[in-house]
Formats: sequence, structure tokens, C-alpha cells
Amino acid sequence: MAPIPGSGLAKGLAVTLRTMTRKSVTEQYPDALPELPPRTRGVIGLFEENCTVCMLCARECPDWCIYIDSHKETVPPAAPGGRERSRNVLDRFAIDFSLCMYCGICIEVCPFDALFWSPEFEYAETDIRDLTHERDKLREWMWTVPAPPALDPGAEEPKEIAAARKTAEKLAAAQAQAQPGEGTS
Repeated sequence: MAPIPGSGLAKGLAVTLRTMTRKSVTEQYPDALPELPPRTRGVIGLFEENCTVCMLCARECPDWCIYIDSHKETVPPAAPGGRERSRNVLDRFAIDFSLCMYCGICIEVCPFDALFWSPEFEYAETDIRDLTHERDKLREWMWTVPAPPALDPGAEEPKEIAAARKTAEKLAAAQAQAQPGEGTS
């Protein structure tokens, strides 16, 4: 059976008329910011104090977009008679977001929780060379990282929190015993 001439045009007009009567779902983006899901992958924030320059993030990155430079520094002994130690000091930490594919491997592999997902997504640049963000910019994005979700009330307490609580209780008990003895003469 041969199609009726103009039937395709009629179908197209029918679709147009159907959609014209529906409410628009267009978001007015620059004026109204979108509501992002809680675990949105925007950019990567750096918590510099936790970074030990172990280089795991740069080694595991499939795009090789993380650049790290460091130097060794000698630390004096903690106790008299101890030995000097050396530690790595972070000189440069940069991520080239023009190469990054936002896989999150660097965040997962970091053993010291120095990298976090930030929901920030408005970081466009006019020049592609400006998409390499240094540690100052990565540190700024840490303020946009949401707090971790609350623990499930029925879940078992994490061993790190339990150990820290026990240590704090022991210190408080030791201080409480030391203070009454000081006041009596």
C-alpha cells in the first residue's frame, strides 16, 4: 500500500500540536541554578594538609592529567636522642581538566583522603590552557564539598571513632584524677 501524499507532514504537525499544549520543562539555567544530586561529580578538590605526596593519584590516573612536584625536607627528631627524618613537601599539585575524564580513580586510590568530589561545575575558560588548575584553585573548591552523609543509626560504630572516643575518655579520666590532687594541700 502506497503512503498517502503529505501523511508525513501531517504526523509532524500532530506531534508539534501535542507538544505545544504541554507545560515547558526548560530550565532557565543562568538565572535559576539546577538542583544537583547529592553525589554530583563536578571538579576535584584538594585538601592539601592530608596530601603526603605519595603520587598514587598521579600514577593511577588513566589520562595522566595530574601533575605533582615535591621536595624532601629534613624534620628534627621528635624526642631528644631520636633521629632526624625526612618528609615530602608538596610544591605543585595541578589537574588538567581538559584531559580529565572524571572517572574518580584518583579520589578512590588516595589513602589519606586528600582528594574529594566537589559539585562545582561552572569553571569554563575561554582558553583551553587555562583549564589546568593549580593547588590554590583546587583548595578553594574544598569549601564546596558537601559534608559526608550521617551514619546509619542502626549501623555498628566505626572502629576509628570507637578508638578515638576511648582515648578521649581515658585522657579525661586522667585529667579529672590529676585536678583534685592539685587543689588539696
